[in-house]
Amino acid sequence: MRKDITIAAAPRESRGKNEARRLRVAKLVPAVVYGTGKDPVAVSIDPKEISKILHSSSGHNTIFNVSIGETDTAPVMIVDWQKDPVKDYLLHVDLKRIDLSQRIRVKVPVHPVGEPKGVKVQGGLHEIVTREIEIECLPDDIPEGFDVNVSEYLIGQSLRAGDVPLSGSMTLVSPAEQVISHVIALRATAEAAPAAEGAAPAAGAAAAEPEVIKKGKKEEAAAEGAGDKKKK
Repeated sequence: MRKDITIAAAPRESRGKNEARRLRVAKLVPAVVYGTGKDPVAVSIDPKEISKILHSSSGHNTIFNVSIGETDTAPVMIVDWQKDPVKDYLLHVDLKRIDLSQRIRVKVPVHPVGEPKGVKVQGGLHEIVTREIEIECLPDDIPEGFDVNVSEYLIGQSLRAGDVPLSGSMTLVSPAEQVISHVIALRATAEAAPAAEGAAPAAGAAAAEPEVIKKGKKEEAAAEGAGDKKKK
């Protein structure tokens, strides 16, 4: 989604860890602007402005303007960024120039809306499998997200990428059969029945054991009797 935002960036000549530290002290971060057939430009930029865009409703799909010096202003998107894993502040940003007349591929969130009948009436579970699809469209047609009503879905029914309504210049890139969410049945566990079934063989085995022992004693007694007769 294109927004009327312009962020100033200053060209930087030097690179490396020392330059990055110097920029952080000045409350800036290193960035690179590239794309549309032009040479990449190393710049410094305000991380607070970038964070605002990343945390906005359109997130990294936001198209905004970056001005480098006084003469170079271009629409860009945030295509990559690095954060400190401990302190969570921005370390580096990659900005891609956007040709507003050319189609681009973006990943857009999908939001299932409503409580499915399969959950409400049938007692099932609504499981989210993935939260976004990939589409191709003109930059000005990039949506913030797709809201899809799933309130009529029953157990066994799925919301797939091909079910998401597209408009304007949008075409689907993700496989149409890709599952976004589905309603599944909860498995009932009947522990009492298996326990009862398992108890019967145990009792039978216990009852059979004395019979084997008794038979053994009778056979031993008969053998001893035969032996005594032979001796006599």
